[in-house]
Amino acid sequence: MDSPECNCYHCGLPIPADTDLQVEIDSRLRRMCCAGCQAVAKAIVGNGLADYYRHRDALPESPREALPEALRNAGLFDHPEVQQNFVQATGEHEREASLIFEGITCAACVWLNEQHLMRQAGVTGVTINYATRRARVRWDERRAKLSGILSAVAAIGYRAHPYDPLRSEQLVQKERGAALWRLFVAGFGMMQVMMYAIPVYLAVDGDMTPDIEQLMRWASLILTLPVILYSAAPFFRSAWRDIRLARVGMDVPVALGVGSAFAASCWATLTASGAVYFDSVTMFLFFLLGGRYFEMMARQKAARGIETLARALPTFASRVTGFPALAAESVTVAQLVAGDILLVQPGEVVPADGEVIQGESSTDESLLSGESAAVAKRSGDAVIGGSINVASPLVVRVEKVGTDTRLAAIQRLAERASMEKPRLVEMADRIAAHFVGVLLVLAVISGAVWTLIDPQRALWVFVAVLVVSCPCALSLATPAAMAVATGALSRLGIMVTRGHAIEVLARANHFVFDKTGTLTQGRLTLVETLLLGDLSASAVLTLAATLEQGSEHPIGRALRAAVGTEPLGLVEDLRALNSQGIEARLAGQLVRIGTPDFAGALHAQPLSATALRWRDAGGSVIALANSQGWLALLRFQDSLRPQAAALIESLRSQGARLSILSGDTPAAVAEAAAQLGITDALGGQTPEAKHAFISKLQAHGEIVAMLGDGVNDAPVLAQAQVSIAMGSGTDLARQQADIVLLAEDLMQFAQGVKLARRTLRIVRQNLIWAFAYNLLAIPLAMLGMVTPWMAGLGMSMSSLLVVLNTLRLQGQTGPVVRTETLPTKVA
Repeated sequence: MDSPECNCYHCGLPIPADTDLQVEIDSRLRRMCCAGCQAVAKAIVGNGLADYYRHRDALPESPREALPEALRNAGLFDHPEVQQNFVQATGEHEREASLIFEGITCAACVWLNEQHLMRQAGVTGVTINYATRRARVRWDERRAKLSGILSAVAAIGYRAHPYDPLRSEQLVQKERGAALWRLFVAGFGMMQVMMYAIPVYLAVDGDMTPDIEQLMRWASLILTLPVILYSAAPFFRSAWRDIRLARVGMDVPVALGVGSAFAASCWATLTASGAVYFDSVTMFLFFLLGGRYFEMMARQKAARGIETLARALPTFASRVTGFPALAAESVTVAQLVAGDILLVQPGEVVPADGEVIQGESSTDESLLSGESAAVAKRSGDAVIGGSINVASPLVVRVEKVGTDTRLAAIQRLAERASMEKPRLVEMADRIAAHFVGVLLVLAVISGAVWTLIDPQRALWVFVAVLVVSCPCALSLATPAAMAVATGALSRLGIMVTRGHAIEVLARANHFVFDKTGTLTQGRLTLVETLLLGDLSASAVLTLAATLEQGSEHPIGRALRAAVGTEPLGLVEDLRALNSQGIEARLAGQLVRIGTPDFAGALHAQPLSATALRWRDAGGSVIALANSQGWLALLRFQDSLRPQAAALIESLRSQGARLSILSGDTPAAVAEAAAQLGITDALGGQTPEAKHAFISKLQAHGEIVAMLGDGVNDAPVLAQAQVSIAMGSGTDLARQQADIVLLAEDLMQFAQGVKLARRTLRIVRQNLIWAFAYNLLAIPLAMLGMVTPWMAGLGMSMSSLLVVLNTLRLQGQTGPVVRTETLPTKVA
């Protein structure tokens, strides 16, 4: 049966407005809703199973039914053409898939799936993010197949399928809609059951005949049935799954308490004896579902940042076919290659990283950097894929596409952070896992004791003990706060790339800064040259730029800018030494550029007294020399970032100790430190010396946060407990860093440190509340002082309080107060 044009021909789901994916089936082009359905449909047709579409008599009710049994057994997801969109090679034989899980309702579900998959032969790693339901699964393709991994997930009652941003959004909407309907049915049933329960409670002896009371019971039973069969179904399914797997999850006590209370009430109704608890059952389920619904909404809101990044790029782009006539054709972004010319109209999203070659406008880069102000763009400026053109049309030459773009790199870092579990989360999960078992034992003991004391109260005491406890609040306390804090930090332009980063940043008490490119602008300018040899000033400049022509260091960029468009020669045997300089052979002669000690070691001649005074007069000074002697000294000038002083003052006010550790000259470092009021500043530091300095601090109990920019900082970033790289730094520094500061405003980082510390305080508050609530509520329930409906209300409110307390973090990322400090000239 053909599906309507607005729905996917394969799975039947609505096709997004900006999607144009097609597959030829039975000589006709059929529209698909996403790349996943397109790949599956192609595989179905390619394997000679097109009859599946001709013989099906209805569209599938769920995505997993959108697959013929023959192809499912053939291992569709093991086909390379299907895997190309969501599987990548991480080693010679290791593969990693990006999946999304359905059916996960709590942190215990995450633990179960991770443990179950890790027991499968060939699986080498599993990480599942509770907030996003995203997972990364790694396996050895020689020992396992992806189809077997997906089957293992299905075997324990969950569903996993390839991650796709559009499908993910559809699943979020589906989950939200189903939860709302279950909450509505429970709420409606609760109100109707209370209408029949209240007259029984209010009636005094003799006011209500037994047959009327029995009629009220039967009405309550009939109204409670939909609540049990529909609203409570997920709890029973989850509990049954846990029991089959011989483990105790968080839904087991809920299902046991609800089931036993409902069963006892049904027996009391059938025998016309004893007490009924239909009102308590429906009220408990309503409160519990309400708490979980609000928790789900908070979780989805916290996870929206990563999903927004995944959907930032448009589906189509206008590729120029006749430049400069600007005739354009519409193509999919996936078809773009480096070198294509694009026309980006005002209001459109830039589809790839590139360079403006015509036009003048401004772009909104807030999604990527957290900066709300539009950035001016003119010919020669770089534009970032995912930014929005604000003012006028721009003609852009594509430089990077797909996974090579800055947006893709940011997305990968964000996903890496979301997949890692902080130490606090792992600790809370371990406690919660043991908590449920202890709770069941206490409930059984309470029921047995009350059977001896007062048999009529034994059942509801047993139920109250089961449902009053709140392992969910314990499991939510940390991951919810971390997820919300990660989203709040991303809005400040601070990208968290490691799971432990927020926790450690909050506890950091010693901040170590690189100078160039971190505290300073990193835009060096050549201001003075001292000639020491026979070469002219222009010859010295050309030689220095030739040696530095492949360097990304600010000095290299400054030298290339100084020579302009002048052609540079070729060098041989080039060798770069971190933090020291560059050595190469030109016309058969060995030449060095770098620190005076490094350059001077080539010929072992001392600097003259005049040259020494010139070197120590300030600024960033480098030397140029060959094997015959000194050629020149060059002085560069940089300026402090406008917010550097305010950042230092903010960290100092929070009690942090501060240091500067730089490979620049001691005079330049001392000048910058004096202007910032930092007394502990060291210049001329090699990577080994920086590493030793950090290690010494850690040996004395310091928790070190290192802020750096550039390849020389990568080893030190790896040594520090938490490392922060500037977004403009080298790719290697960003790979090593736990946090990437995408915003240019250093006060964003100052606010981020405060937010991290507030996050840790809120985590502690949540944990204290969860423990205190359970330590108080469980004994009261065991003493018979808590009814089942009160227990349900307490459990729901406990989880909801944790979520609401966590959401306070979203309101604590107000606008950054920007200082008017003018840049200060420093070395």
